[in-house]
Amino acid sequence: MYNLKTIWRLDAPRQPIWDALIAADQWPLWWRYVSNVELLQSGEAGSLSSRRRFTWTSRLPYRLCFDVRVRALAEHNWIEADVSGDLKGTGKWLLSDFEDSTLVTYIWTVSTEKAWMKVLAPVLAPVFIWNHNQVMNEGAKGLASYLGVALLAFEQSRNLPQN
Repeated sequence: MYNLKTIWRLDAPRQPIWDALIAADQWPLWWRYVSNVELLQSGEAGSLSSRRRFTWTSRLPYRLCFDVRVRALAEHNWIEADVSGDLKGTGKWLLSDFEDSTLVTYIWTVSTEKAWMKVLAPVLAPVFIWNHNQVMNEGAKGLASYLGVALLAFEQSRNLPQN
């Protein structure tokens, strides 16, 4: 099980960041490694009834495909989702004010479901975490560019202890 935390600091208010995050169908426009987002169950962007299938590429030669179902949210503050498919677990976006900027924290608590990843995880976990960091860094840079704002900081993921 991976319990990863990434922090982006963007020179923007919460509203445009929130709008970009809940418009997941648009992520391929600005997030380099999101190759496809397919609507599985309709609902307003970021609504509790929405479910989408994400296909991701990465710096490493493999793809991940998983479904994301929004299970809870507090508008402009946080959104939490269940993940199933090649990865299984939860993801949570948290937005908070920091001086004149916004901190975007992402907590990704997942296990790998692909057989080869499970077998190799004891040895390759650091490589998988490195790859996750590369994907998240591209997301931070892409979102900043998409919004026309500065990326002020990027704190790489680390595997946190399980609670």
